[in-house]
Amino acid sequence: MPRTADLLLTALAPAIWGSTYFVTTEFLPQGYPVTLAVLRALPAGVLLLLLVRRMPPRDWLARVFTLGALNFAVFWVLLFVAAYRLPGGVAATLGSVQALLVIFLARGWLGTPIAALSVAAALAGAGGVALLLLRPGAGFDPLGLMAGIGGAFSMAAGTVLSRKWQPPVPPLAFTAWQLTAGGLLLVPVALALEPPLPALDARNLGGLLYLGLVGAALTYALWFRGVARIEPAAVSLLGFMSPVTAVSLGWLFLGQSLTPLQIAGGVIVLGSVWLGQSAPRGPAHRPGMTR
Repeated sequence: MPRTADLLLTALAPAIWGSTYFVTTEFLPQGYPVTLAVLRALPAGVLLLLLVRRMPPRDWLARVFTLGALNFAVFWVLLFVAAYRLPGGVAATLGSVQALLVIFLARGWLGTPIAALSVAAALAGAGGVALLLLRPGAGFDPLGLMAGIGGAFSMAAGTVLSRKWQPPVPPLAFTAWQLTAGGLLLVPVALALEPPLPALDARNLGGLLYLGLVGAALTYALWFRGVARIEPAAVSLLGFMSPVTAVSLGWLFLGQSLTPLQIAGGVIVLGSVWLGQSAPRGPAHRPGMTR
């Protein structure tokens, strides 16, 4: 498939993830973030396992659970901690450093050359997210800051290692393994930290179905497919589509206003995504190579 089609399909994943905040606040009960993360990941993973009918080999289990932790369990828990302890704009801005972390982790773990244009695009994108989301007087809780940075590192490491550890299976099977592993790791955390979930109504169930089937199963299959085909720096920059979608949905459906500074930030973000795809490409990393 042409590179442009790969980029568009991969960009669809973070664009859809940008709807997570809207769906969570408008359709789901509040105060159960880890439990809802379990219900987002585990049923979707099990459903995909039933669909692909392929379990991970025993010698892949450690890698699968490591990736499930980095891409889902650790990342989502730290994301929720940051979201609770920091203003949304601060948490999202910290998360936007993920693209920069991917560039340097890929250099160390994959031997991918560091392109100055990719670094510039990552810095510009993070600056654009700050303009798009930060508000004057935003607080800086130390634990929230550590959680935000830790979450960015977790997802960055998961992205690079998902590229490094490519099993000889279709992306859908690889997604099923990771979602199931991540969901299983989250179960004891949810049981230890949160009260039982209240009875869910049709609106709640609809939100969970969307987040599980579309926001997890479909999008992560597209994301891991892109991670296997596109250079790490380029694919990580596509993640900037998420805050653009989140702000757009808030403007369209929640009546949130957009300032000229936010519009400028959105333009910068989109420009950084485009710029990152123009960076020189390193040698292709073939699926199955572990280096």
